[in-house]
Amino acid sequence: MDESIRGILRRSGKRVTPQRVLILEAILEGGGHLDADEIYRRARQKAPRLSLSTVYRTISVLKEVGVIEELHLGEEHHHYELRGEQSHHHFICQSCGQVIEFDCPFSQEFLYTLGEEHDFEITGVRLNLVGYCAACRQQGAGKAA
Repeated sequence: MDESIRGILRRSGKRVTPQRVLILEAILEGGGHLDADEIYRRARQKAPRLSLSTVYRTISVLKEVGVIEELHLGEEHHHYELRGEQSHHHFICQSCGQVIEFDCPFSQEFLYTLGEEHDFEITGVRLNLVGYCAACRQQGAGKAA
């Protein structure tokens, strides 16, 4: 995996540093949707001297060059994931905060048609569907009082 991470960083045009490799590795191994504190905790397991400010600076650089994407998932802090070529969407549980990714095969065609209809070039979409996961519904979350 280390070589593919180095390749991602090289293609970004930024220097490949041990800290950038480590932080990007933490994001990839975590499966995305990690906040900065979780990235920091994961990366420090391999490099105990890593500082939180280094994590924030690296996240900023990785966002700037388009390697990772910042997600706003209904919480006060941001989450990060590797920017993929395949778009996906998110279910977000209002009770436990669980994030479930899903693909929608007809969304690309729908967006193209919608853009054509309104003479608008759509360059990206973020769809977050908010509700309650099965486990929280079983525990009674989301039911009207």
